[in-house]
Amino acid sequence: MTAPQDWSALDPNDLANSALYINRELSWLEFNRRVLAQASDVSHPLLERVKFLAISATNLDEFFMVRVATLRKKLRAGIDDTSIDGLSTDEELEVIRARAGEQMAEQTRCWQEQLQPQLAAESIHFLDPGDYTPAVDQWLTEYFEAQVFPVLTPLAFDPGHPFPFISNLSMNLAVRVRHAGRTKFARVKVPGMLPRLVTLPAGLSPHAGTTFVFLEDIIRRNIRALFPGTTVEGAHLFRVIRDTDMVIQEDEADDLLESVDRGLKQLRYGQPSLLQVEADMPRRVLDILIENFEVDHDVVVRTSARMGLGDWNQISALHRPALKDALFHPRTLWGPDDADQVFEQVADQDVLVHHPFDSFTSVETFLRAAVADPHVVAIKITLYRIGADSPLVDLLIQAAEQGKQVAVLVELKARFDERNNIAWATRLESAGVHVVYGLVNIKVHCKLCLVVRKEAGGIRRYAHLATGNYNRVTSRVYTDIGLFTSDDAIVDDVTEVFNTLTGYSNKRSYRALLVAPVGLRQGVRALIEREIEHAVAGRPAGIIIKNNAVADQPTIKLLYRASQAGVPIELIVRGVCCLRPGIPGVSDRIRVRSIVGRLLEHSRLYYFENGGDPELYIGSADLMERNLDRRVEVLFPITDPALRVHLRDVVLGALLRDTARAWLLAPGGRYERATASDEPVDAQRQLIESYAASARDDQSA
Repeated sequence: MTAPQDWSALDPNDLANSALYINRELSWLEFNRRVLAQASDVSHPLLERVKFLAISATNLDEFFMVRVATLRKKLRAGIDDTSIDGLSTDEELEVIRARAGEQMAEQTRCWQEQLQPQLAAESIHFLDPGDYTPAVDQWLTEYFEAQVFPVLTPLAFDPGHPFPFISNLSMNLAVRVRHAGRTKFARVKVPGMLPRLVTLPAGLSPHAGTTFVFLEDIIRRNIRALFPGTTVEGAHLFRVIRDTDMVIQEDEADDLLESVDRGLKQLRYGQPSLLQVEADMPRRVLDILIENFEVDHDVVVRTSARMGLGDWNQISALHRPALKDALFHPRTLWGPDDADQVFEQVADQDVLVHHPFDSFTSVETFLRAAVADPHVVAIKITLYRIGADSPLVDLLIQAAEQGKQVAVLVELKARFDERNNIAWATRLESAGVHVVYGLVNIKVHCKLCLVVRKEAGGIRRYAHLATGNYNRVTSRVYTDIGLFTSDDAIVDDVTEVFNTLTGYSNKRSYRALLVAPVGLRQGVRALIEREIEHAVAGRPAGIIIKNNAVADQPTIKLLYRASQAGVPIELIVRGVCCLRPGIPGVSDRIRVRSIVGRLLEHSRLYYFENGGDPELYIGSADLMERNLDRRVEVLFPITDPALRVHLRDVVLGALLRDTARAWLLAPGGRYERATASDEPVDAQRQLIESYAASARDDQSA
């Protein structure tokens, strides 16, 4: 439903009115528009802008792989339910196609009209075939023969050759070949194991500096070598994006690892949700693709521009420091040599780490201390996105080899990390670690580590709880918060969560933690309703929520009710937000902002004024139906007053003051950049400088 222009005509008591809500998919496209806008923002260094372009392109690919694919799957199944804003599935797909098409066109304009010319001014060039000199052409022919030709496999399509399998995200050439008096069709895949951008040798390029040539151009230029004795009539690029949303049937999941592995194999043949083809592809060739992919014409997008801009990460990886963000050195709480201090410090007081301003080394040292300490008898941890090269896995294996009890929950269903997690789970299991693969119909998304230590006074437990994954690589670019604690109420609850994950438990309530799917929704509702009571009674009330998504309709209704009761609400939502702020009589006390900058805002914080006795929770959950009802999530309290003040005043305060990277959501659903009356405030830069200053103070003390 289109947002009304006259909000005063709405009944403020009808909080179920679809006009009060923003479509989830369109809100996501708005988020990606904000990412793409960074590629045009000259306040970012040039190669960082190229990186943002690549990120926006990769994001859009994943959007088609999951969200669009899911909608199309519903349509094929005849499930025509209504979105939160009142659109049918057909209507939703139509609007999405238009908005996504606009975004693809904007990505192309950004590349062709802004980034490519500005890269050329920095001596980074890209040659099209029309720009090849004879010397370049000769070198590329030799490169093709030596490096490319051996890995190419032309696949014919005729009565004796079935239509070839074409993998997700692959770039291909549909080749028309005149053979034996007939025009025939063949497919040549642009190999993903070779660099998409080939660097010309110095001195060969007509330009000074670094010059790239596109791999697909080299292959097309030499395509006749693959079909000797024939006439190649044309070679047309196309790219396919398939459905990658894996569904596991609970009644078929006797072995979750086997089921996920089987599901991954089936995904190779997922229904295409987008087919990108060159603008000049003949209709006959396109019809062959459409017929054999078994798709409708509405999944086809013709383009005269470069496809697969996600590959532009190769450009942003160039070693040109002057064209990138300046490096900063994170604060290190505990280095590798400080393991003997860890448990003593955490036993004394809670310790907070804020990545990437604080190094992930501290988390690794916590686990390293647990492995090395002879008094530690057990380690338990949840692993969601581990990364390709994780030192944590080696540490867990060392602990098991030393005779410690080690239990690891590896979530096999973490989207796009399934294969990686299967490999880690298999390796851990073969080393004698107790491995749990997750739960069949619920993802385990919480980030927990529990260490059990035998001390003079008896058994004592230490925990690390976090908003982000145990992943060294992402910890350098994602903002996430972790807490080290030995608080009895928290470690008791963490123990109960692990007992639920590794065994059988009907635990429904916890002392300190809010845990999904059994109590998180009810806990959040109670916290919001308490703020309503405070506001009605005239006591201090207020809510600040920072997370990645606000899309759960019952929770949005509660926030509307809170606004109507007089509760001021600040939402800092990186991505999807289905709530409309600023509607008179409904949400006029709610402001929504999104921070899109150098670092990916990933931490989740939930602050409640509570009549002057503030409470603050952090954790893994966003306000989405899946997080509240269909995942194992944990929000945990920050009970140390100094840490709570730091998170409220320094971290949330900086984000709420940001005028450099902040976007403000208007009631109509569009975001506009925040404006500054004075010098713009860049919250992420402020936090980098603040933590660096704290590190210097620690060193001088």
